[in-house]
Parts: sequence; structure tokens; C-alpha cells
Amino acid sequence: MSVHRTAAEGFGRAAAAYERGRPGYPQAAIDWMVDQLDITSASTVVDLGAGTGKFSRMLRPTGARVIAIEPVAAMRVELARVVPGIEVLDGTAEAIPCGDASADAVTAAQAFHWFSGAAALREIHRVLRPEGGLGLIWNRRDKRDPLQAAIDAIIRPHRGRAPIHERDSWRESMMASALFRPAGEHQFSYEQAVDADGLVARVLSISFIATLSDGERSTVRDQVSALVDHTPIMLPYLTDVFLFRRG
Repeated sequence: MSVHRTAAEGFGRAAAAYERGRPGYPQAAIDWMVDQLDITSASTVVDLGAGTGKFSRMLRPTGARVIAIEPVAAMRVELARVVPGIEVLDGTAEAIPCGDASADAVTAAQAFHWFSGAAALREIHRVLRPEGGLGLIWNRRDKRDPLQAAIDAIIRPHRGRAPIHERDSWRESMMASALFRPAGEHQFSYEQAVDADGLVARVLSISFIATLSDGERSTVRDQVSALVDHTPIMLPYLTDVFLFRRG
């Protein structure tokens, strides 16, 4: 299964900016998912679309075996650099390089909306053990905040039809599938502290911004830089967590 062109090209060009500018996840959200999915030091967790390991690394303190699956080569290189010793494999959600019933939990952070839903769910079902858990998590920019709203106004004209979590189309495949049942959802608040360069990197790491021409990216950079009048900058997010159990 091929990777969405915007994801492959954008994240291939923006791996360093992704690591520099993207937020982590609230510890409370991690703790809740780990508790609800029964992740322990005896567990094997497959993290799909792992990127630079922003989420994968937060699972390591559990002692679980964490297998990070990432299809974009530049992201795998950055992941291996910033999370030494982690197990990183080339693969997609639609062709997971793991055996049948080999995982206790599968996670996807900031990623499931890129997947081909039905095909990905069949593969996730295959690699999960009976009653295994699936955890989906997204950081969503809180556009009630004036700075986040201003950023959205800058990037919105470039968005096109790139898949995004907020369109909720990812839910359609979940609702149509009999392979999983809902096991809970929760929203958490989170703030990311960044400096001026971090704010620029945050925006330039967005897939559809990274695919723009050099001139267009330079314009976006200047527009974002103009928003900065003090540091550190606090960027508020709403973190959505959705849990499912293998049927």
C-alpha cells in the first residue's frame, strides 16, 4: 500500500522541522491510555505512523516492547537519532511488518487519518492478540486561542484536501468496521512552550506546508514570524484520545 503523496513528500522534507516544532503529548493522556489498554512491562506495543517518535518515546517508561513503524525514510532516520535503541521498522498501517497476534496494543498518534481505513483496520486486527487494544491520539490546535487562530488563517488557504483529523472522515471506517468496539474516549488540555524558531518549525512541519514551493514556504515563514512579539510562546492544544478493543 503506497503512502499518501502529501505525507510522503511533506514529511520527507520536514523531518527535522517535525522533531523541532511538533509538541509531545500530555502525560495524563499517556497514563490514561496505558491504564485503559492494560499496557505493562510484559506488553508489546506497535506504534503506527511513528514519525520522529514523539509518541513512541513516551511509551518506553512503561517497560513495554515498543515497535515503531514508519514508512517515510527521513522520519525513520530522525527517529533513530533522537530515540536511540528504539526498534524502528519500515512499514505502513496497511502492511504491518509484524506477525499475527503478536501485539498487545497498537497505537497511532497524529496518524490514523492518513491511513486507508478499512485496510488498516484489517491489518491492525491481524497483529493484535484477542481483546488487544487500539489507541488513537491527536493533538488539535485550540483555535479559541488568538495565536492559534492567526496560524490557522495563514495555513488554511494551502490545505486543499489533505487528510486532517478535524474532518472526522477517519470515524467512518471505524463505524463501518465490525472488527473493533469502542472502549472509551477522553479529551485533555495541553500547552507547548516554543521560541520563535520553534513556532516557525511547528508550522513548516505541517505536511501540506512542507510540499509548497520554496517561495511559498518563505512567505509562510515570514507571516508566522510576524506573529511573534514575545517568548516563550505558549501554544494551547486539545488532545483527543480514542480507544478500541479487538472484536
